[in-house]
Amino acid sequence: MKNKIAVHLAEGFEEIEAISIIDVLRRAELEVVIVSVTGKKQVTGAHQIVVLADVLFDQVDYDEMYMIVLPGGMPGAANLDAHAGLKSQIAQFNKANKPLAAICAAPLVYGNMGILEGRQVVCYPGFEKYLKGAEILTLPVAESGNIITGRGPGAGLKFALKIVEKAVSSEKAKLLAQQMLIE
Repeated sequence: MKNKIAVHLAEGFEEIEAISIIDVLRRAELEVVIVSVTGKKQVTGAHQIVVLADVLFDQVDYDEMYMIVLPGGMPGAANLDAHAGLKSQIAQFNKANKPLAAICAAPLVYGNMGILEGRQVVCYPGFEKYLKGAEILTLPVAESGNIITGRGPGAGLKFALKIVEKAVSSEKAKLLAQQMLIE
């Protein structure tokens, strides 16, 4: 089991996505590290909910991380996209074929980096133009190679369960879905 996952928060993140992902992954007994890319631990979401991150970006040892996860929301996704250090880590993960995940508007980060070319992906409607060379689907969640994408806030739980499936097992994801009454 791979158990250390970095969930990145930027000002304006989508709260439903971030919190549901963190919650489900912790229920799966994965170690979730909430990473702020803002330079401060308190990060304010798109709907003015403040979340306290575990660490600042510069404090993370990415060699210990199994996966990078990007919640969406605006301007959160654009703020993630503007963070050069995060994009450098994403490039290294992708080159090493390590898992990457992004939901809602956040797949635009991967799209702008050119790493979605030839992959099947989903995103929040209206952000397809950023997913250069990708085959855009309308499913709640898509997995293509080392990249998992989710469509939006309503897909947050299924997106998180797909991460659990990849990091732990499909059995664990099914058990959590049953326990949480996710159909």
